[in-house]
Amino acid sequence: MLLKIYPENPNPKEITKVVETLRNGGLIIYPTDTIYGLGCDIFNTKGVETICKLKNIDPKKVNLSFICYDLSHISEFAKVSNNTFKLMKRNLPGAFTFILEGNHHLPKLFKEKKTIGIRVPDNSIIRAIVKELGNPILSTSVKDANNPISEYITDPELIHEKFEETVDMVIDGGYGELAPSTVVDCTSDDYQIIRQGKGILI
Repeated sequence: MLLKIYPENPNPKEITKVVETLRNGGLIIYPTDTIYGLGCDIFNTKGVETICKLKNIDPKKVNLSFICYDLSHISEFAKVSNNTFKLMKRNLPGAFTFILEGNHHLPKLFKEKKTIGIRVPDNSIIRAIVKELGNPILSTSVKDANNPISEYITDPELIHEKFEETVDMVIDGGYGELAPSTVVDCTSDDYQIIRQGKGILI
């Protein structure tokens, strides 16, 4: 299903449709402030396992990211020092993935992981979805190393054409971007940029 949602003023009825899909264990492709993302409810084991199978990744070994609504949402699942909080407050919402130490509230599948990636994208659609869902969604990009054709990761209609048999819903929030998020390791107070992407730290 291809669902058009306008970023300027996301329609609450459409947001509810997406949230119902997530609560039922569905997979969605959604806009961010960088590349379109593939995600599910972090508490839905079946959804997480399906994404890992699709991307050929082991959730216990690979760093997966959560999309949160805001900074208070982040502290529910990760340990955040005062310095890291100030850094994130200056830069979020924005095109960043912050690597943080997880805490004991992480879902079962992630209990063995010491760190998680956290995103709060500057995109009203995905943040409205996460806010209504009430917890983060798992996030990985639709980018595929075996198929790097740019149109298939930026044009929602082409993304739908490619993934309609794989996911339950593709949200058309306009054209996406090719630049990934900037990844910042905040597991110590001397933060380190692991990958420079679209986001410029301030």
